Amino acid sequence: MKRMGHPPRAPGKVSPYPRQSTLHRKDARWALLFVAPTALGLAVFCIWPTFQTFYYSFTTWGPFGGHDWSGLDNYRELFTDPELRNSLISTAIFTIVTLLSVPIGMVVAVLLNRPGMRGLGLYRTIYFLPTVTLPASIAIMWKMLYNGDYGAINWALGLIHIHGTSWLANPDTAIYAVAVVSVWGSIGYNMVLFIAGMQVIPRTLYEAAELDGAGRVAQFRHITIPLLSPTIFFVTVITIIGALQAFDLVYMMIGKSNPALAKSETVVFLFFHKAFLDSQGGYAAAIAFLLLTIILVFTSIQFRMQKRWVHYE
Repeated sequence: MKRMGHPPRAPGKVSPYPRQSTLHRKDARWALLFVAPTALGLAVFCIWPTFQTFYYSFTTWGPFGGHDWSGLDNYRELFTDPELRNSLISTAIFTIVTLLSVPIGMVVAVLLNRPGMRGLGLYRTIYFLPTVTLPASIAIMWKMLYNGDYGAINWALGLIHIHGTSWLANPDTAIYAVAVVSVWGSIGYNMVLFIAGMQVIPRTLYEAAELDGAGRVAQFRHITIPLLSPTIFFVTVITIIGALQAFDLVYMMIGKSNPALAKSETVVFLFFHKAFLDSQGGYAAAIAFLLLTIILVFTSIQFRMQKRWVHYE
């Protein structure tokens, strides 16, 4: 009786299956090798610090180091801390004003995406320069512009008989002044992303709309915005995340001894103050985890709402 199984192989031929399996294993090893550095860096610098921060948020730190378990005390303090409440308001104002960089960047991208425009590369470079400029240089320049005694902004307002204020020392204007700088610095980056998105929109759509009598405004509304919606969504998400983590401009333009700090202190600045100046590491960790939660909530809401207005086809 013949044994059932695979059909007999022809002389001199080898089954391809073992060879394919070997190739798959080699490909998998190479893939893991290339992914390993990124995965290791993500685990060491992102995932592990997140869990560590979550643990520290339940502890109380002493002035000379060391920590003791304190349970939910830090989170109870979060809901009654007026300083945190003010920092949340300042961060919300900063984020809302910074979001203006999204429509402004889109308008600039439309203006600088016209074929045949003279000096196009120069204009794009000028708008993009703030993105690659050091934040310290930007802060120094704008502090001089905002100066209440000899700043160029108050000088220009004086020409039309408007008395300016000390923009960065006034509690009512400080956070708005810093947010304007954030908008100015974000326009160039957003512009580049929007131009990249516009490059893939077929020109035939605009030509057909023009033949039908549609003007530039109608083309922008019915063609550019719908087909650019994935880019708008991406830019909006990263703008909100970046604004919620604002620190460098506030630290360099407002400073630690500014009388306007109480009304212009962002959440990350408060975290820095509690962790490194007041040595309250456990409470600072709770603030950091609260900010992480806020970012996750806002991001998830945006991803849910994208189904209503983002078109990927």
